Parts: sequence; structure tokens; C-alpha cells
Amino acid sequence: ISEYYYMKRAGKEYDKRGAMEMSFGMIFSIILIIFFLSFAFFGIKTFLGIQDTAKTTKFLSDFKSDVEQVWKSPQASQEKEYSLPSGKDKVCFFDFSSSKSGVDAGIYDELRRAYYGKENMVFYPVNFEGVESIQVKYIDLGKITASENPFCIDNVKGKVKLRLTKDFADALVTITRA
Repeated sequence: ISEYYYMKRAGKEYDKRGAMEMSFGMIFSIILIIFFLSFAFFGIKTFLGIQDTAKTTKFLSDFKSDVEQVWKSPQASQEKEYSLPSGKDKVCFFDFSSSKSGVDAGIYDELRRAYYGKENMVFYPVNFEGVESIQVKYIDLGKITASENPFCIDNVKGKVKLRLTKDFADALVTITRA
């Protein structure tokens, strides 16, 4: 009886240990699942970043084209609506050669970080992911920033609305809020 009792008891202990241990295949499967999920999230994040960059690039291309079209015409007044990613809250036109006016000092200092010498338009907030500031030709920066420097237009639900105007006597395009 003692031998039977010993074998039965040893078998129960062995069964308990086996139930508590995971096999190598199970651990390897869990590691692979974690790896594939993290890779998928990284891919989605990268794809969304590319989408935001594409939207910003399209905005810049369309905007520059529209400004040049208005500049070439003798007189024009066009209200335009452009799409921008939600991470860009404002489109700001600035003249750092003149003093700031009508804006919070924190915003002004943050916009200044994206200024390298020739730029006159910057996206706020400045996060240095892709294009942050550019030089737009053919705009009358003195008129645009006369009362507000920098002159910012809000991005409302992914849309920026502005008016491009040029009169017979004007040599450059003026931008106002629509």
C-alpha cells in the first residue's frame, strides 16, 4: 500500500506542476503576438503621419498657386477654403522685422522658433514634424500684418478659410480672414 500511495501522490504533484508551467511554444506565440501588434500600431501611426504630411503639402501647393493666380490678375477677390490636418491649429503670416502686435507673447516666441531668415508663413503649434514654415511669394506682408503681427487664421474642423484680394493699384496680394 505504501508504494501505491507514494506513486499516486507523486503523480498528483507532477500533474500540478505541469498545469502551472507554460510550454515554450505558448510563450513564443505570445511574444510573436506582441511583436505583430506593436508593428501594426507603428505602421498605422506612420501611415497617418504620411497622410498629414500629404494634406499639408497639398495645402501649400494649392495656396501658392492661388496666390500666384491672383497676383497675375489685374484685380481679384477670391474666398478660398483649404484642408489642413487637425494638428495644425493656425496658419500664421508674420513679419519678424517689425514689432509684434495683437498676439500672446508665447505664441509669438513659438512662431519665431520656425523662422530661419526668409519665411513669412508658419503653422501653429510648431512641432517640427514635416513642413512648419515657408516663404510665400507675392503677398503684401506689410498690409497683412499691419494690425496683427503675426496674423493668424484658425483651422476649424480641418478647414482654413481666407480671402485673397488684389486691387488695380496693388502690386501684391493681401490675405484676410473669410
